[in-house]
Amino acid sequence: VQLQASGGGLVQPGGSLKLSCTASGSLFRVDVMGWYRQAPGKQRELVAVMTGGGATNLADSVKGRFTISRAGAGNTVLLQMDSLKPEDTAVYYCNLNSRGTQYWGQGTEVTVSS
Repeated sequence: VQLQASGGGLVQPGGSLKLSCTASGSLFRVDVMGWYRQAPGKQRELVAVMTGGGATNLADSVKGRFTISRAGAGNTVLLQMDSLKPEDTAVYYCNLNSRGTQYWGQGTEVTVSS
């Protein structure tokens, strides 16, 4: 299973970015898929995930600003990030939990700065 993420970049505070992650490979099932992030000097943390059934879980720090959704055949997750803050600066990692196995994407950098 491979995860291909895209969409990071540099944005000013208050701006928006959209991240995309597509899973490919054989014999995988999307049990939970979504995004984690890791800021410099900090531990990796959950940002937003979605189950195969469509239930979502978002970190309190992003509720009301970030939206997670699915696209395509259900193997793509999108993270719409609005009202970005400097504290959202981090490397964002796509994650897939499939049949008890965790897969990670390569990470995409998001920098929120004026």
